Amino acid sequence: MSDWKLDRQNAYVPDVIPDSDLAMYRKANFGHPIGWGRKVSIVVVDMTRAFVEDGFALGSAKMGQAALRGIARLLEVARPIGISVCFTKMVPFRNRTEAGRWYDSCPGIFGRPDDPAAHESAAIPPEIAPRPDEPVIVKGKPSAFFGTQLRSMLTFHNVDTLIVTGMVTSGCVRATVDDAFSYDYRVIIPEECVADRAEVPHRVNLFDMEMISADVVPLDAVLAHLRGLDRAVYAGAV
Repeated sequence: MSDWKLDRQNAYVPDVIPDSDLAMYRKANFGHPIGWGRKVSIVVVDMTRAFVEDGFALGSAKMGQAALRGIARLLEVARPIGISVCFTKMVPFRNRTEAGRWYDSCPGIFGRPDDPAAHESAAIPPEIAPRPDEPVIVKGKPSAFFGTQLRSMLTFHNVDTLIVTGMVTSGCVRATVDDAFSYDYRVIIPEECVADRAEVPHRVNLFDMEMISADVVPLDAVLAHLRGLDRAVYAGAV
């Protein structure tokens, strides 16, 4: 650890981060790798049609479809090992009280409850469709942890390392990562498995999470780690 140096080769540092900013993080001694723990789980945050198709107000097919393909690759390797997977999604709010401050900042963000298209937008694409034993959490706030059973599900599986994927990087992914860090999970973000509706917020938020709360890792490196796991650890429910 003492020989590690924060630079553009050893950490996720996009070109939108100038050298002067990187120097400040280096001065603070940020960005050290957190690393993997003993048992892994995957959370797929809000990877719904709403975000991956241009036809919906929130959607960015350019970025979302690439992340969808990355998550499909991740699940193809993780599922046969027995790694637990949890999905989240958001559905139209029935009233203003349920919407809370969403109503003020972006009214009608998830559509009207009487609009069939809004419910279509909340569907998880078939490429990564949840299996019967994979829970789907309907959440009301950005973090997958806020007001949900996610933490107890991870406790049930004795998980200490969370692979966070999905959309959007600067919103619900970021909120989930921050809460996971606060609960002392080790967090891994496969770079090709997260996306946003715009490039700059995506890259800047990935960088900031890399500096403090997560390890941003190329998907190929994540898959290599998963293939080397002790499958006996994942043989039972706990």
